[in-house]
Amino acid sequence: MTGKRKANEAKSTNDLRGDVLRVLGVLKVATADQIQRLSSPHLTYRHTLKTPASARKEARNAAHRGAANDLRRHGLSVDGGRTRGGEEVRLLTKEGLAVAAIDLDREPEEMGGMPKGAGRSGASHPMTVTETVIALIRPKPDLDLVAREPAEAVAAARAAVDAPDGIGSLTSYATEVALPVKGTWKNPAIGSARADIVVTAPDDGVPLLFIEADNCTEEPRLIAAKFDKYLRFFQRTEKDTDGRDKPMWRTRWTTPEWEDYERVHPPVLLVFSQVGKRPAKSQMAKVAGLTRSHWQGTWHRDGGYHSYDKCIPVVATTLELLREHGPAGPAFWRFGRDHHEPLRDAIGNPRRDAALARRRAQAREEQRRHETREAAAREARRPVCTDCGRKFTDERWAAVDVRDWSQSREPHPQLCEDCQSRAMAAQWQAEADKREHQEQEAENRQRGQVDEPGLQKPGGGWLSRFRS
Repeated sequence: MTGKRKANEAKSTNDLRGDVLRVLGVLKVATADQIQRLSSPHLTYRHTLKTPASARKEARNAAHRGAANDLRRHGLSVDGGRTRGGEEVRLLTKEGLAVAAIDLDREPEEMGGMPKGAGRSGASHPMTVTETVIALIRPKPDLDLVAREPAEAVAAARAAVDAPDGIGSLTSYATEVALPVKGTWKNPAIGSARADIVVTAPDDGVPLLFIEADNCTEEPRLIAAKFDKYLRFFQRTEKDTDGRDKPMWRTRWTTPEWEDYERVHPPVLLVFSQVGKRPAKSQMAKVAGLTRSHWQGTWHRDGGYHSYDKCIPVVATTLELLREHGPAGPAFWRFGRDHHEPLRDAIGNPRRDAALARRRAQAREEQRRHETREAAAREARRPVCTDCGRKFTDERWAAVDVRDWSQSREPHPQLCEDCQSRAMAAQWQAEADKREHQEQEAENRQRGQVDEPGLQKPGGGWLSRFRS
């Protein structure tokens, strides 16, 4: 007992320390409050009777704050400064990142790098990245763990559970992921892109999504320049294990092949947080204009949709809209469109999908009509039994088909199976009767019981007179 207390002075459990390792392993930078909201969302609805709000927050975050402190004592985490709101920022050490990799079942090169200046200037950019992940996942509390809380807290927890689901879980995300235009995954060349967030959640309709977060402090032209790097990365090819050249990103992430003629690059989502002085709406519009060559598609008048062959689907939203609506709500603007829509529609091409669905339906209908015509023509050719007048079955028709020289000839090809069976039975009976008659005649001749012209019966005729 004494040793355990000394090793973990904050009395944190293995589960709590595991929560901190996993969250920081994925997000790299987070506060105790963010760690709690991601890993133990039920605690958000506890301690609701404490006042003021700061006391409630301190109470629900105490367990994870203690776990982070214990990890720091073991050399697995460090303090990364404070946010603008005064909250302590947590980061993992190199050793802590290695332990987190084991816990997350990821290779070291899959863990991503550490954000530059994570603990400086209030860590505003890492905080936006982390808040974006939380808003996309929308962690749901376990109602059993808040059952004894006040009615208002239980109602709020139930509302969170009943709200539309988010996308993926913590392990669906990676941050600070290098996208090498040259070099390797582990050692990317200078000038490579680095995605703030990468999401892989195929079960939720998002096979692969790259995310860039901006606090409305960066110049639009610098944001737009990132898409030049993205395009270079998407166009880079590499031999896969099967010896074929494939886009380099496909050697790391698995996504479905696009149909037919269209080969679209993975989508990129821009999330703007109104921290800086530049208006988020203005940032979106300016970046859209500067990146038009990357995302603008080709209009197909006949199909009523755009195709985006060799384009990057670029989508934008604000952190405020994302928090309010979640990924299932109308919070996302696809560059080139005139409305907001859910994320899955924004990164996809619903009009094209609908046009292809109509095309497939028309093809199926034409195939059905063709098969109907073929079936009618075939029925018109179907043979009819010359005895009973019934149509041949498919099996009987195949059996009498004279075009198939590999099969033996049928004795009565003009008759159906039943009539042929009766005809064959009658023929066999006639042949049996004939054989029986012939056998009887032969037997009679052998016994001499058949009268033949010019012969007398034994004991009669002229010889019998001498005997008398």
